[in-house]
Order: sequence, then structure tokens, then C-alpha cells
Amino acid sequence: MEPRVGLLAVLLATVSQAALAQDATVLERLEVKAGTSTATIGTEPEVYPGGQVARGGRVGLLGNRDFMDTPFSITSYTAEAIENQNATTVADVLANDPSVRSTHAPGGMLDSFYIRGFPLNEGNFGEVAFDGVFGVAPTYRLFTDYIERVEILKGPTALLYGISPNNSVGGTINIVPKRASDVDLTRVTTDYASDLYGGGHVDVSRRFGDERQFGIRFNGSYHGGDTAIDNQSLDVAVGALALDYEGEDFRATLDVIGQRQDIDAPLRPFFPVGSFEIPDAPDGRSNVQEPWEWARTDDLSWLGRVEYDVNDAVTVFAAVGGGNSRVERLFGTPLLLNSAGDVSVTPQNFIFDVDRLTAETGVRAEFETAAIDHAVTFQVSGLQQRLARGSNSGTAQLTNIFDPLPRPEQDVPQPTHVPRLSENVFYGFALSDTMSMLDERVQLTLGGRWQHIDTENYNTTTGAVSSSSDESALTPLAGIVVKPWENVAFYANYVEGLSVGDTAPAGAVNEGETLSPYRSRQYEIGTKIDLGRAAVTVSAFQIEKPFGVLRSGVFVEGGEQRNRGVELSVFGEVTPAIRVLGGVTFIHGEITETSVDTERGNTPIGVPSLQVNLGAEWDTPFLPGLTLTGNVIHTDEQFVNTANTQEIPSWTRLDLGARYLTEIHERPVTFRADVENVFDLDYWSGVASFGTLSQGAPLTVKVSMTTDF
Repeated sequence: MEPRVGLLAVLLATVSQAALAQDATVLERLEVKAGTSTATIGTEPEVYPGGQVARGGRVGLLGNRDFMDTPFSITSYTAEAIENQNATTVADVLANDPSVRSTHAPGGMLDSFYIRGFPLNEGNFGEVAFDGVFGVAPTYRLFTDYIERVEILKGPTALLYGISPNNSVGGTINIVPKRASDVDLTRVTTDYASDLYGGGHVDVSRRFGDERQFGIRFNGSYHGGDTAIDNQSLDVAVGALALDYEGEDFRATLDVIGQRQDIDAPLRPFFPVGSFEIPDAPDGRSNVQEPWEWARTDDLSWLGRVEYDVNDAVTVFAAVGGGNSRVERLFGTPLLLNSAGDVSVTPQNFIFDVDRLTAETGVRAEFETAAIDHAVTFQVSGLQQRLARGSNSGTAQLTNIFDPLPRPEQDVPQPTHVPRLSENVFYGFALSDTMSMLDERVQLTLGGRWQHIDTENYNTTTGAVSSSSDESALTPLAGIVVKPWENVAFYANYVEGLSVGDTAPAGAVNEGETLSPYRSRQYEIGTKIDLGRAAVTVSAFQIEKPFGVLRSGVFVEGGEQRNRGVELSVFGEVTPAIRVLGGVTFIHGEITETSVDTERGNTPIGVPSLQVNLGAEWDTPFLPGLTLTGNVIHTDEQFVNTANTQEIPSWTRLDLGARYLTEIHERPVTFRADVENVFDLDYWSGVASFGTLSQGAPLTVKVSMTTDF
């Protein structure tokens, strides 16, 4: 684990657009049977005009669905959008979405988000799904090398995906891995980002067999150098292998992913201590972390999936996978002490080790009764996650966010013992039925999932169980789609989320007791309009999420956060030369129940009332092959505490870019350039649910060149 280069990232692959592969050999390949709509492997929804999003995505238990036939708000960002935006992480991709905001500093060691005003991926258990299941994707950060699509399904998804590993209810992010496509292609990308950070990515995709039924795809990359953040250097190595087989009745996939991230002076969020006015954000390049502070993350993930068509109407499926994430790091979380920007940092040497194992099996079937078409899915699934943690602490040091003072290096020893901290086991079964009537003009989805939750937290000194939960719960779903016209769909849903109950804190009469699982509830209505080349969606939602409170010294379920909102999104082509992507989200967050009377009616931490993302691309007429791009991101004020006495101001960021497609020696070559935060705005980008502040990224230039061979 000592060499920084880590994984050898060499080969591999994408078949972006067949039009770019002029010398590629295209052979007829056996396709999944057209009548087998119960399949999921090889049946991803096609790309929507404009190429930035797909027509639909994975709706968990329900399989792949067109967005017009889905009673939820869903967006699927494509490989083309990822490549054209020089997006290196999932956080970069989700900067397009008006319902999503990042809550961790971009120069840090992990990515976390708010979706519809609720946190996701803030803990040590990854909450991002991979190919439809939790427990596989890397825990802390996902790189785009191996990603074909980034899908986001908004709202609680307990029925569709099972219980979220860390209690997210605002939505689910699902990663669709790259697969070998019909066009054999080798693609090489070299790239650079300010200040002096760069590397290369090689993709290779091949299909074999008499009917091209075997596929292999490798992705490998290495990047390193100094970033735009002061004192910071970053090294990232990624290697991924994707195998697949598509036969007449049998299909199978296998994904193996390894990645390493080494950061010196990782940017950390600030935790305000005390009641004072939050100071202005420091220079985006400023960093109170020292070069001798560091973080190293190693991830290994794998997933195997199979499907077998019993006949044209029945498919059985199964999947098994898992992974390990290990973090070794030496740094401290800076405590913000006052409005002058003074900070206290206590270096800590930590080791985190996260093990994951997941499995599922089930059957999908279609049949007709009394002029009603049924699409039924039955699934049994389980997820086990274990977290071990060890730490040693140094002594506090002082600095300032506006004038970082050099802090002398501290010799904080690495933990010699990494004790088990927690173990979670979730298992259960789910059943759903989508009933279609009147030539699919009316589609009603009903379902439920029975989920058992077994959690144990351990005393890291004695190893004894300090708190536990052994509970079961049933979560329902009801959704309807009505299409009075072919290109207009009205939808509504009621769906519940499921979260592990909070544990009673020290000082409570029932200290150490874990409460029963929390049920979150969403009510949503919306309209989707497909104009052929462009689409508009509008939705209104309400999500209620409980939390634990102290009442007369006893810790009980009694708090509630309620977020009500309206989302408007648009994507597609305005004209053949102009594409748009973005939208607006209005959120009214409110603490409706709490044991602190003065906080009842307040706005929850980190929930802005307005979020705007407006992006556009223009294929210029004066130079064929040249495309100009722009994206405006706006986020309203956010409160830092539940008392609503501290807040950060609103901010608006402008990103600009260009790409140029040409030929060199009869090979397609694409040059891309992007400037993020064009005006070099200094801003607090977001607030995590526990009240930490993150700096916004400074002006950053990204350039790349991609060539197909």
C-alpha cells in the first residue's frame, strides 16, 4: 500500500458514438429478444435527443423504464454528457441537477450531497447504488472512468432499492457501468487541470464470438499533480474490468473495480463552535490544512449479475457482490471559533475499514387478466456492512481561514488496533405489480417491501455491544401514470422511506437504546411533456422525515422535518444546434416537531429555498465542429444551525466551455476546454446536515484531448 501509483490503470474502453469510429468493424450481434421486456441486462433506455440524458433509467425493483412511463422524477446523465463536461467524479456530473447540491469541499476526500433538501452519503456507509444494488459502489468517492450513466431517482426508495445504508430519503443515485458495445474501439484521453494536475485515460471495448455474444471492456487511468487548492497534491489511479455475455435466453455481467486516491492537504469542511456571525468565505484556493496532512483511500468493488428467460414472459434474475473501502488519513477537522475566521485544528490519525456484501434474487413476469396487462416483480435481497475504526489524536493548533499560519508537523502515531465499530444487516423481500390499461394510457404501480433491520454498535474499548436494533417494517408504494395524449403524462406517487432509528445519546434515561426504524413519507404529483426533441417535467412533492428527541429525559421518536417543493426541469434540443439541460427547484423546509419549542417552525440545516441550474450548448455555424457551452448554478441562503441564528449567503457561479471535433490523420479527435467559476467567486458552497461548512472551488481550468484508434 506504500507506492502512490497504486493500481496500474491501463487499457480500456468506450464506444461513445459510432459515428466517430470510422475504421471500426461492425458485426451483427445477437440482441436481447424484443419480446423480453422482463430483462434488464442490455435493455437500457435509449439516449434522448441532444445526447445529454437518456429517455429513462433504472427504477430499482421495477427495472429499466422510460421516463414517460415512470411515476417518479428520474434523470439519467449519459456518457456523452460526462465526457463533454470533463467530469471526473459523480459530484461533477450532478452539478447539472437542480435538485442536488454537494455538501463537501471539492478538494476533500469524499463526496456527499443533498437531494430535495435531505442528506446522502454523509456517513461511512456508501449510499450510491451500482447497477441497481447498494453495497458495491466505492464508499467515499466515485470516479467516472467506469460509468456509462449516472441516474438519479428522487424521493424515498425503500421499496425500489431497499433500505438506504445511511438513512437517505431525498433520492437514490444509481451508477450504470460501461459495457462493451457493438463497435470495437480503443480511445485515449489526455487531460490537464489547474494548477498542474493531469494524466491519461485509456478505454478499450471488444466483442467476441460467432454472434458477438461475449463482451469485454477495460477502463484505466492515472492522474497526479498539484491542484488549484493551496498546498494540495492529488494522485488517483483507477482500473475497471466489465465482462458480459448476451445469449438467446441467458445473460450475465461481471464488474470489478479498483481505485486509489492519495491527497496531501485535503480540504476539510469547517465546524462552527459557538454562536457568532459566519464570516465571509475565504479565497477558494486557501487551505488551512498542511502539506504534512494527508488521506489515502483504497477501494475494491465487484458485482456479478445473471438473468435467464424461462419464456418470453418470465425472467429469473440474481446478483451477488460487495467490496472493501479502506481509509488511512492524518488530518483534523477545523473548528471555526469566531467571525474573525480563527480556527482550531487537532490532527488525528484515523483508519476506517468498510466491508460490504450484497445479494438479491427474484423473478419478473408479464401476463394479462381481464384486459389489464401486469408486470410483476418479486425480489429477495440482503445487505451486510461492517465498519471498523481506530484513531489517535494530537494536540490542538491555531490558524485562520483568511491568513493560514504554518502549523508545525505533529507525530501522531497510526492506530495499532482497528476495532469493530458497527455492523448492519438488512434483508427482506419485495413484491410489485404495474397494471397497464387502455393501451398503456393508464399505468398503476402497487407494491410493498418487508425489511428486517439488524444493527449492532460496539464499544471500541471493550468490544461489547453498546446499542442495537432488531426490527422489521413494511413499506408500501403506490404510483400512477395517466397519458391522455401520447406525449403528455400526469403522474402521482405515495412512497415510504425506511431509516435505522437513532440511538439514545449519553445522559438520556434510555442511553444506548436504538429506536424503531423511522418511516419517511413522500407525496408527489407531476407532469411530463415530451415534445420529441425536448422535454419538460414539473413536479410538486412533500417529504416528511422523523428524528429522535429528548422528552422528559427519555429519547423517543418525536421530531419531524418536512420539505415541500416544486421542481421544473428541461432537457433536449431547442434547435438542431442548441441543447439545453437544467431546471429550478423551490424548497420550503420546516422543522415541524421538536423538543426545542423555539426551533419549531425553523428551516432545517442546509436547505436553500431556491436552486437553479441552467446549462446550454451551441454548435457554432461559423466553425463546423466547434461547440460552445455554459452553465449557471445558483443556490440560495442556507442556515447553519437549527436555531436559524447562523447562515451562509446565496451564491451564483458561471461555468463556460468549448469543444472542437476534427480529424487528424483520418482519426477523430475531440479537444475540450472548461473554465469552472469563471469570475473566481469566493463562496461557501454548502452545509452538511451536522452543520459543517464547505468552501466553493476556485476558478479552475480543465482541458482534454480524446482520440479514437
